[in-house]
Amino acid sequence: MPRHSPLAALALGAAAMMCLTSCAAAASSAEQQADGGTLVYAHQQEPPCVFGGWIEQAYLSYQVLDSLTSLDENGNAVAWLAESWTVSDDGLDWTFRLKHGVTFTDGSELTASVIAYNVEYWMAGGNSTAKVWLDGYYSSAEAIDEHTLALHLDKPYPRLPETLAQGYFGIQSQEALETRSDEQNCEQPIGSGAFTVAEWNRGQNIVLERNDDYTSWPANAQHEGPALVKTVDWRFVPDGATRASALKSEEVDAIYDVPSVEWETLEQGGFGLYKYVTPGRPQQLAFNTAQGPFTDERVRKAFAYSLDREALVETIGLGVIPYEGNGAVSQATPGYSQQAAERYSYDPEKANDLLDAAGWGETNADGFRVKDGQVLEVTLPYGAGTIINAEGASILQGVAEQAKQVGFDVTLIPVPPSEHFAGAYTQRDERDVAAGYWTSVTAGILWINWRADTEEAPNGNNAAFYNSPELEDLILRANSATDIAEQNELYQLAQEYIAEHALSIGLYDRLSTLAVSPRVAGIWQEHSQGGPVFHDAHFVA
Repeated sequence: MPRHSPLAALALGAAAMMCLTSCAAAASSAEQQADGGTLVYAHQQEPPCVFGGWIEQAYLSYQVLDSLTSLDENGNAVAWLAESWTVSDDGLDWTFRLKHGVTFTDGSELTASVIAYNVEYWMAGGNSTAKVWLDGYYSSAEAIDEHTLALHLDKPYPRLPETLAQGYFGIQSQEALETRSDEQNCEQPIGSGAFTVAEWNRGQNIVLERNDDYTSWPANAQHEGPALVKTVDWRFVPDGATRASALKSEEVDAIYDVPSVEWETLEQGGFGLYKYVTPGRPQQLAFNTAQGPFTDERVRKAFAYSLDREALVETIGLGVIPYEGNGAVSQATPGYSQQAAERYSYDPEKANDLLDAAGWGETNADGFRVKDGQVLEVTLPYGAGTIINAEGASILQGVAEQAKQVGFDVTLIPVPPSEHFAGAYTQRDERDVAAGYWTSVTAGILWINWRADTEEAPNGNNAAFYNSPELEDLILRANSATDIAEQNELYQLAQEYIAEHALSIGLYDRLSTLAVSPRVAGIWQEHSQGGPVFHDAHFVA
């Protein structure tokens, strides 16, 4: 999961809940119809910056920054800042032809050289997630003329236009990047998008103001022209029940991350409900294969067999959260392997046999397995309130309880946001299992998550600390395959390798969910990560 150290502390909790009553109230319906009005939206967590490498930042930057491409509902790249694109026969040179007449909100022009500057900025560390997507493939960016951009690669990457549709690849004003401070570009990035960042009250809300001069909507927008609402009051409300109550009482017009327990009630109340299963890595458990008990493949498999994961997810998720057995990619990801998803069913007898065979045949008075005087202890930290929400935490508690039934002594460690973003529990000697996800539009996420982690080429995204030339070869061949059937077959083989060696097991698919007031129409979820799009939103009553 991509993450950055924050530039400022996230002041969530009570301050965010107070915002429900202290932030400015929305205008009356008549006023809203007259001037576009203020749409009040309650989001579950606050990122450190508007632009950056975490999905929570991508949700915001999507409103402010345009990208080269957008994704349609079938996952195909469509025009946005780029009107069209072509690729050379060898797959190494991509040519993007840009829209004319696009300006950033600081008045500077969008040109091919500006986009080339943005790409170099990402690769120099300006966005770590954009960088890891392009690492190993990107060679250089070239402005052929004012409105023609060339991206040169070292290896073919056929799904490049789809990859560039993710919110991490939003284009910023070169002038702003060169002349303003890092903090200014963090809090109020300058794009050519439908909105600008007018104000950020840390711990409470971000105010987005309409860009009245907006000309560069994507091909799959629902209307042409500037946004229909004048303002979006993007509030940070961590508690799910509070968000749902605010929606039902008409204090807000839309909410994100709908609690499963509220789903049916909101549906019966006439609220619009939207659920997007994010492609990429699902919420999963990756085992530390470098040190500790899970260096033994038999112990990893025993842990997998000890869990009735589907029952846990169905019980806690109430049918809203989809169970996911595949630890490599979610069911929404092209090239998904059902075989990998079905590799481990609930079988405590098999789990016990594997632990016996691995030398963990004794148990202590507490029922935990013992080997050579050492208890079978497992440390499982998780980002509480960031990577894992309240329902996810309940699922992890169920995982710990079930694993204990066959003798694992599991310690769950909820890691608060400040520690999580500071990099706590990322080292080999700090954890036995890593919980987390990583959104993506293709199974190319496998390269980010499973590229070798070596001293010469560190890969902090390899949560299992597992290095395999065979697995790397499958993924690299898939990434460069031009034939989609061949690409998907290779991706599936990689997933099945991960499952066969019990390197990672799935829990549930990560969701982006929205609940919207019947007073509002036109909010939709973009198709790369499922974030809300407010360009087309408008009041209807």
